[in-house]
Amino acid sequence: MDYAIPELDTISRQLMSLERPKKAKMLVVDDEPDNLDLLYRTFRRDFQVLKAESGVRALEMLATEGEVAVIISDQRMPEMKGTEFLSRTVPQFPDTMRIILTGFTDVEDLVEAINSGQVYKYITKPWDPNELKAVVQRAAETYELLKQRTEELQRSQAQTALLSIIVRVAQESSSLEACLEPIVTAFGKNFHADGAILQLVEGNTLVPSQGTFSLEGTVENWLDQDPLVKEAIASHKMQVVVNIPADSNLASIAHYNTSGVQAHLIVPVTYRNEVLAVLSLQWQQPFTLREDELVLLHLSAQQVALALTCTRHYRPVA
Repeated sequence: MDYAIPELDTISRQLMSLERPKKAKMLVVDDEPDNLDLLYRTFRRDFQVLKAESGVRALEMLATEGEVAVIISDQRMPEMKGTEFLSRTVPQFPDTMRIILTGFTDVEDLVEAINSGQVYKYITKPWDPNELKAVVQRAAETYELLKQRTEELQRSQAQTALLSIIVRVAQESSSLEACLEPIVTAFGKNFHADGAILQLVEGNTLVPSQGTFSLEGTVENWLDQDPLVKEAIASHKMQVVVNIPADSNLASIAHYNTSGVQAHLIVPVTYRNEVLAVLSLQWQQPFTLREDELVLLHLSAQQVALALTCTRHYRPVA
């Protein structure tokens, strides 16, 4: 089975045009304004730094801002000690690196927090700026490594689940048309699409048989009018536009304006150089699929082709 995607380089360039390098987020927590400002000035060049004057305020900020790479918290603060605050961030943000600043020897609290995985490092006050920067840099690198491993695991699980659904549907469906709805639903959910269509093709022409998925209500099918679909069928290659409003060739097309679709990806489902169907994934905002997700789409489309072929030719034993 061929895993190469000739069009991947072109698609990746489109995705890169949307992606802008972003500074990692850091949250600094201290009830002393001077220390808070000093931490902010120390790290603002390398991080997007959020400031909170208490553990309570920091928890509120995390609820709004979401996950951060690194938290630096003072230990002795009114209302809530630093170790208590950090422990409350663990369930929701397990990958975040937590550093605590302490001006005294509170061994029991620190040892417990470190042993339980709630604190990555502790730094004594007054801290050495170079030492703190070095610790934070290692913490940020550790965070990125953890996120990569988490994402790899999630991708592996998603791939296994998607391929399992395709195989199960092929085994259980009584007809070719019965395959379409559950398969396209699995794709739509897996790739967080707002809408998706899996439509059969015969003789390089779309036929009425289709399955659809929509997060809200129904999805309108205008694939027979779409130039991306025509190109995908003609070339047997995946077609994608990641930001339709910025594309002069597509922005004026009526069905994109009326549907609100801002990103569209078409995957031809082919078997032995014959297009059996097209898979349309649609988003209501510009999207940024990773390269490995594109490879998964390509691999999964090949599995769908096998499933459709087996179902088309299956005849139950009397």
